[in-house]
Amino acid sequence: MRRSCGILMPVSSLPSPHGIGTLGKAAYDFVDFLASAGQSWWQMLPVGPTSYGDSPYQSLSAYAGNPYFVDLDLLVEDGLLTKAEVEEIDWGAEPSRVDYGKIYENRFRLLRKATDRGWKRDADKVKAFTEKNAGWLPDYALFMALKRHFDMRAWTEWEEDIRLRRPEAVERYRRELAEDVELFTYIQYLFFRQWEDLRAYAREKGIGIIGDLPIYVAMDSADVWADPKSFQLDERNVPKEVSGVPPDYFSEDGQLWGNPLYDWDAMKADGYGWWIRRIDGAARLYDVLRIDHFRGLESYWAVPYGAETAKDGRWVKGPGMDLLGVLQGWFSNIQFIAEDLGFLTPEVRQFLKESGLPGMKVLEFAFDSREPSDYLPHTYGTNCVCYVGTHDNAPVMAWREEADPADVEMAVRYLGLNQEEGFHWGMIRGGMSSVADLFIAQLQDYLGLGAEARMNTPGLLGGNWQWRLLPAELTEELAGKIARMAWMYGRGPRPRDLDEIGEEEDGAPA
Repeated sequence: MRRSCGILMPVSSLPSPHGIGTLGKAAYDFVDFLASAGQSWWQMLPVGPTSYGDSPYQSLSAYAGNPYFVDLDLLVEDGLLTKAEVEEIDWGAEPSRVDYGKIYENRFRLLRKATDRGWKRDADKVKAFTEKNAGWLPDYALFMALKRHFDMRAWTEWEEDIRLRRPEAVERYRRELAEDVELFTYIQYLFFRQWEDLRAYAREKGIGIIGDLPIYVAMDSADVWADPKSFQLDERNVPKEVSGVPPDYFSEDGQLWGNPLYDWDAMKADGYGWWIRRIDGAARLYDVLRIDHFRGLESYWAVPYGAETAKDGRWVKGPGMDLLGVLQGWFSNIQFIAEDLGFLTPEVRQFLKESGLPGMKVLEFAFDSREPSDYLPHTYGTNCVCYVGTHDNAPVMAWREEADPADVEMAVRYLGLNQEEGFHWGMIRGGMSSVADLFIAQLQDYLGLGAEARMNTPGLLGGNWQWRLLPAELTEELAGKIARMAWMYGRGPRPRDLDEIGEEEDGAPA
């Protein structure tokens, strides 16, 4: 990966008048901002359809796009909705927060109207889209229609014949629920049409897209329902063990994620076809894939199904390079990033070394005053990605208030932080100036926002995934300041206005 930089910004956090960020004008404006700020990358959170809890890491499908991200103004332009229909909806009163309840109540009513108007009109295009995505789309559309039929309950609570996908039940429900199957098929057609247009625009502007690949899929997903043999389920499709991480310094009970675990033996016997198909689907969305919980490919924490905490789990060997070698062979045109945070054993470190993938360095983890840290910039090699913080961390201005004062003082001494420059700008400088090939900061950190702008607090139920950017917060002045820093540290092109302001005044090298 060449020396460059990017900004972490979820699609859901983009401004829009309709309650949540979408693939419409604000997304194009953000691409323009990235380009003018000397950035090369837009890093996103997963863009799949979400369910209870609204987490993008617990998606209803590893392939589908989030219906909430379909831009309604673009549908008005296309004649699928009227402006009045969109404007009469109450999308929530707070423009800086997503009101998921109102989105859920109202979004699908409008998408139903769009489907009614566009299904026959776009029949040939939808047919071609369906054929191109035949490996996942029919199952996903039926799965969503079934969830509606069963009052949005998890598929594990459906009637036995369809829960176990008996062929006669599948065909019967496909006929009975044809209207909703069409709805969810057409929504995906709209999503990918808008996505492909946005991605093409980003490429024109020199912006690549980095996406997250959650290592696990949700139990309540079309992926598990449609292909139970790829997971560690019993004959009733009930999990034997589920995912999590063991107790550590941050959590005495560990973290019980509850995702079904993969049947790695079955996957290997199939040549890892499930993973090849999954990466192929992700490649339609992203240019670079960050493999979430990378260490789980070397060994993973398996917790007995039904356990109340993750304490009683055990480490089980994963597929390691056997899988990764297959994926790297198949997808030589895709770059991968290893999310190698957490408890790293010598075996995990060796796995990362053998993979050749860049790992992650998080500055907010670097300044532990009690012991040396390999997240300190002077310890980096070039083959890594430096983050100020990720979506699971507090914005850096909140970190300053919440961290151990001794850790904050160490950061001040190490980076020479001062009030004139600004704490957040000094932390960004620390990462931008490092030798890491890629530097990423959350947009919240460039804006100097605090705890109110935190995207996710792991282990906290409710209140996550809600932060939104306000339209006036992205300015030409901010883009220029970022661009000059990116250029000064060799991560971006020379800003066109640099000669006008004078290099010495800007602090850049003469």
